[in-house]
Amino acid sequence: MAEAADFQGTSPSPARRWRRSAAALIAGTPLLAGLLLPAGSAHAAERTAAEADSGSGPVAVAVDSLTPSAPSEGDTVTVSGTVTNNGKRAVTNAHVGLRLGSEVDTRSSVDAIAKDGDDLEGSIPPEIDDKYTAKFSKLTPGVSEHFNISVPVDELNLGGDGVYEFAVSLSGETSAQPWEQVLGIQRTFLPWKPDADGTKTRTTFLWPLVSTTHMAAETGPNEEQTPVFLNDDLAKEISPGGRLNQMVTLGKDLDVTWVVDPDLLASVDAMTGSYRLRDGADTVPGTQQAAAKQWLADLQDAVADKEVVALPFADPDLASLAHNGRDTAGSLSQLKEATDVIDNTVPAILHVQPNTDFAWPVEGAVDRSIVKVATSAGADKVIARSDSLKETSGLSYTPSAARPIGGGTTAVVADARLSRAFEGDLTKASASTLAVQRFLAQSLALGLQTDKQRSIVVAPQRMPSEAQARAMAEALRTLQGSTWSEPQKLADAAAAKPDPEATTKVPGKSSYPSALRKKELPRSAFTQIAQTQDRLDNFKGVLSDPSRVVTPFGRALNREMSASWRGRAGEAGSFRAGVQSYLEGLTGRVRLIDKSETKLSGRSATIPVTVQNNLVQDVGPLVLRLTSTSPTRLEIGGADYQEQPVSVSGGHSQSVKFTTSANANGRATVIAQLYTMDGRPYGRAVTFDVKVTEITATVMLVIGGGVLLLVLAGFRMYTQRKRAAARGGDKGGSGEDREAGIDEDGPENPDGPRERLQEESGATSRAGDPEQPSDPTPDTAAENADPSGTGERVDR
Repeated sequence: MAEAADFQGTSPSPARRWRRSAAALIAGTPLLAGLLLPAGSAHAAERTAAEADSGSGPVAVAVDSLTPSAPSEGDTVTVSGTVTNNGKRAVTNAHVGLRLGSEVDTRSSVDAIAKDGDDLEGSIPPEIDDKYTAKFSKLTPGVSEHFNISVPVDELNLGGDGVYEFAVSLSGETSAQPWEQVLGIQRTFLPWKPDADGTKTRTTFLWPLVSTTHMAAETGPNEEQTPVFLNDDLAKEISPGGRLNQMVTLGKDLDVTWVVDPDLLASVDAMTGSYRLRDGADTVPGTQQAAAKQWLADLQDAVADKEVVALPFADPDLASLAHNGRDTAGSLSQLKEATDVIDNTVPAILHVQPNTDFAWPVEGAVDRSIVKVATSAGADKVIARSDSLKETSGLSYTPSAARPIGGGTTAVVADARLSRAFEGDLTKASASTLAVQRFLAQSLALGLQTDKQRSIVVAPQRMPSEAQARAMAEALRTLQGSTWSEPQKLADAAAAKPDPEATTKVPGKSSYPSALRKKELPRSAFTQIAQTQDRLDNFKGVLSDPSRVVTPFGRALNREMSASWRGRAGEAGSFRAGVQSYLEGLTGRVRLIDKSETKLSGRSATIPVTVQNNLVQDVGPLVLRLTSTSPTRLEIGGADYQEQPVSVSGGHSQSVKFTTSANANGRATVIAQLYTMDGRPYGRAVTFDVKVTEITATVMLVIGGGVLLLVLAGFRMYTQRKRAAARGGDKGGSGEDREAGIDEDGPENPDGPRERLQEESGATSRAGDPEQPSDPTPDTAAENADPSGTGERVDR
């Protein structure tokens, strides 16, 4: 079953061209009827033709269920759904019928039929036996009617293995056109391969567990570092009925490859204990611990003995990094850290060892720069998609997924048609049913292209909705029970023998889709991430326990690069600003206390500077530097600056004293600045003035003279006592006389105190003159010239 028109850029298939010709013939029928009818009827026919030109008819047909999706021999096909009259006239003599078309021979034809699903312009297959119908005497405008039709497979007269067009139509009459006609149709597919003969396609289906960012960088100041969540959205996703809860519940019984984001696991794990939620400027306690524990338990059970592929932490946007962040310092290091943290997260939480060899760019869109960045952190396999890595050799079949693209790297190319089958709004049962049937049709058509054994990978959207997940699970259950496909692990698909004719050329940067490029993280985002990282590196160097800061902020920086921010530029910017602001707040808790003007009243003094630590942990060693901007007026420690190490306990302050020397009067500006041990400034500098008070020469002389007089007086008292002690020791006498300085031998000692006292008593007329030329003039007049009493001690 060669498929020459199976790739983009080829011409429509013959079946498609035949349908267009038939559409032109059918479109001309109302005009012919108008020639044979009265004027009023002709006018109505023109309106009907206009409705036909719009595509769908006046009656909407919805196929809500088709079971079994891929019937086998002996089965009964049951179709149920609704018909709704969207026109302005009632439809009479109406019935719902089943129509079976011919075998669809290519995958491109499957696409064409799906595109024309409710179009009356296309070819309309013949209706099967009219006993398998649902009849309505009247369809009132705006009213829906339910139908349910069952038909044995044997009555369908299906031919060989293949995909068949299967349609449900509403036929009836209106007052404007009183003859039976098809007024509404819904086309779908019926895969038919009852026998298991032939080669089966090995199919790998990725089952992604990825979410948006939920945790903030902020943690509680307590020892446990209570995590803070941006909102309670994650609790809704993991609770019964939520999106992630559905993914685990549905995927448990499927043969799929689980693709997990470690950030999601870490976030749910954090919810199992005490956590808080942002509530404006405050936080409130989180209450969904039970839901988190149950979800993790269910997930651990679901992935036991299954293949688990782990993405780098927070699922970084590889394309944005390659196009806008690669030249920013530290950006590739962020990717490496996001990869390294996998080993500390996934095994501990899921109790399985994940595969970390795969990188998955957004929507599998790749170019050479993306591949280079994706493999820079250790991955050697890149999950691409076939609408990005397009076939150029004219193959008539879909090749296997594995492609060697050079440098030891393997591109695992997911099939675009199968991967995109479950996009869009599938909340309606009819939309979900059509998606399932189209997926199965594409899978069987692919399998019948050639007898070659092939390995096919399906990589759906990263975050399927609840409805999309249910449709995926329904399709997979049918596929895994089919006769044309068997499940395979992703690692085995990557290791499969490549098709030698499959393309291995990675496109250039210019081929990257513009629609995806518009949603990339801008260059400014990576610049801001680098600035935050630089501040974090500066901060952690002063902490006694850096892990309390490095871990939450390191993971927050990984989240800033997440692919989940695509299409949410405003929220991404707010998150980055919040992380940066919180880090600035923490670093600001270690600061210098502002100082007012300081006065120095002398030539030298000490200046205290206080370092305050409002963190819960100790900080240091830091270096505190005091710098004088006018060293000729005020020197710090004999130079223009002085440094001292400082360490401060958590919740305390520490004052550091610096010696200063004043050389001149007036004000001098002083700058106090903290530095890390590697010489990088830390925090805000504190600037203050030092005022040196006036110091005159007269004041200095007075102070110096006073000091000199005190020294001389002390020296004189000392020498007098020494001479008296010496004389007393030579002459003897009572202790009391010796202490008074009186000699019992009388005038034999002309220098004794008694003789001197008598001599001094007779010299009152010379009391104001100096006793010796070297003695100073008394500074006060004598009060009494009479001799003192016997034994009285006199000091002049």
